Amino acid sequence: MTIDEALWRAVPLLKTSCENPLFEAELLLAHHLGRERLYLHAHSDETIEDIDGFRTLIKRREAHEPYEYIVGKCSFYDIELEVEAGVLIPRPETELLINEASVIIDQQKITHLVEIGVGSGAISIVLARKFPQLEITATDISEAALRIARKNSIAHGVAKRITFVKSNLMDEVKADAQMVVSNPPYIANDFRLEKNVFEYEPHCALFGGEAGHELLAQILHDTNQRGVGWLVCEMGCDQFEPIQKLFSDIGVKYQKFYQDLAGLDRGFVVGFNQ
Repeated sequence: MTIDEALWRAVPLLKTSCENPLFEAELLLAHHLGRERLYLHAHSDETIEDIDGFRTLIKRREAHEPYEYIVGKCSFYDIELEVEAGVLIPRPETELLINEASVIIDQQKITHLVEIGVGSGAISIVLARKFPQLEITATDISEAALRIARKNSIAHGVAKRITFVKSNLMDEVKADAQMVVSNPPYIANDFRLEKNVFEYEPHCALFGGEAGHELLAQILHDTNQRGVGWLVCEMGCDQFEPIQKLFSDIGVKYQKFYQDLAGLDRGFVVGFNQ
């Protein structure tokens, strides 16, 4: 079977599982062949030797398995990260958190921060690459996440400046920090997620409680009680009011909500001592 024929047969199978079936079929075939996507267009009449291997990839995507898990990697910010089932796939929106944190790190000369819920290591690795002075303690309750994050930190040359700790939030963190960053679970337990997310991605990294913002509240209180100066955190787009009430209850000195490209509330910056 040729490249062109394989793509032609794959596209109808992916129509219910992804928004751009042809594009994803091309990506999966390029991955299967170990080639760039443009190679397919220049060699459309070339015969595929292991066509069954490609069909297996298409079947996995047809079943709504995320593309990133199938190929074992994802792009985030300016790097590529290894991911696998059991580890949350980084979202483009989380790049906004890095931008907000970077402003504070630069202005306040932050040298030590804690990341709660490191996942694949996306946030900590990008920040460590951007700021050579940073020492980071990164926590997660998932052994799989910690293993992948360590592997990614080694691949990007920042492993010596990131200490990985298995911990619920900051319970096991002993070091002092000037800043905490986190993209915690913040989805309400009864919220209906798309099949590709609900059936494949780790629920412990998605669901934050009955209302969704329970862990956000705990992170706010823990950070404040530890005397940490700054907190940058991602949140749900419908959580502005409960989070603002938490700010009022705690009496934070500085607060800022930031929005995503659609204009929806996506996170906040808190200064406890400003």
